Amino acid sequence: MRHGRDQYGFHHILIPLVIIVIAIVGLAGWRVFKSRSGSGSNTRFTTSENGERQIGETEAIKAGKDLSGGKCEGKGSTKLTALPMKPTDFAMILPYGLMVDGHVTPIDHQYFSPTDFESAPDTYEVYALADGRITEISHRGESVGSRGKPSNDYRFVFSHTCTFLTYFDLVTSLAPNIKAEFDKSARSSGSMSSASLDIPVKAGQLVGYIGGQTLDFAVWDTTKPLSGFINPDSYKGERWKIYTADPLDYYAEGVKQQILSKYMRTDASKSGKIDWDVDGRLIGNWFVENSNGYEGDRGQGDGRYWRTHLAVAPDYLDPSYYIASFGSFKTSGDGEQFLIESASPDPKNVDTTTGLVKYQLSGWNYLVNGDFWDRRSHAQDLKITLKNSSRAGCALYQLLENRMLRAEPFPGKACTEVTGFTPAAKTYTR
Repeated sequence: MRHGRDQYGFHHILIPLVIIVIAIVGLAGWRVFKSRSGSGSNTRFTTSENGERQIGETEAIKAGKDLSGGKCEGKGSTKLTALPMKPTDFAMILPYGLMVDGHVTPIDHQYFSPTDFESAPDTYEVYALADGRITEISHRGESVGSRGKPSNDYRFVFSHTCTFLTYFDLVTSLAPNIKAEFDKSARSSGSMSSASLDIPVKAGQLVGYIGGQTLDFAVWDTTKPLSGFINPDSYKGERWKIYTADPLDYYAEGVKQQILSKYMRTDASKSGKIDWDVDGRLIGNWFVENSNGYEGDRGQGDGRYWRTHLAVAPDYLDPSYYIASFGSFKTSGDGEQFLIESASPDPKNVDTTTGLVKYQLSGWNYLVNGDFWDRRSHAQDLKITLKNSSRAGCALYQLLENRMLRAEPFPGKACTEVTGFTPAAKTYTR
């Protein structure tokens, strides 16, 4: 009986000990997982020794199938052997990373700017860059951005393999054979605004026309997710964004030289950059707390989903200056961008120990060889010049936690007039 009681007591002691050990091990494992994956992220990424974000082959193919509506084959990248427009039809290529109006965070596409920006719609032909298939075309029939004029814009997704895709937008009309397929699919689905397609195309094949506006273009490589977005899950609303790739890595050599002759930047980041986040630093993209990340209130509000966005990032043409980009600078809720006159301290160094930071905001122009750039013609090595006469206001930032920011703009104010946050300040997260 004594032995039995001792054994019974031992079990009572052992069971809680086992539970405690399991809890400790589980907590440790969870902390390791969180430190590796990033807070709140469900995306299956790993990080290499040199800091590059990696994704498994299965996940890369899955992402490509998602982006192509399941209409893709094979894997790996392919060479882009054709230009999207005739060399004489476009004057310049604007790089990734512009911030303008409702594009509050750095833009995930380049712009092929037509030789005549005032040309009529459908003036210039648009071609597929490589063999593949058109898997989606969307159609917008209303005014776009701040142009304030009627539009008839088409957006294309091309799958070349299940891990390599390209994208066009602002095409003003479709090639006749493409239009017939689009209309047929749209009618069968009951929506003339979007069509899921499977149209084989060859490199250099005519797919549409453009005029009076830029041609948007991007490359998506799902095997190379960008490492500069702290929380990839914040971009589920535009899931292709984290796979935006440098087109120069994929052009065939002859095409690449033609492309480079129209590029604006000559530095190492010729194609531009969109992912500026540094964990625990001010630089990069931010979203109002509990506002659904990049998606915001898209589909629920008045269409201005960007009102909850905020960014602090280098300018896309002269990265020696920073741009402060606001989804809602004034009560109107319009997206606006301003030059940070003197980025001291540097936003990439501002952390939780820095405290309150004030930046004076201004308008700006670009100079080329000492003259003002007209923003329509090709130029290289552009340099920013301040428009002091258009001083716009002051912006306050304070990093509360590694992924929590307090920010507030003060339109029309000099920073010497601003002492601290008001109740209008907002809290942002990654």
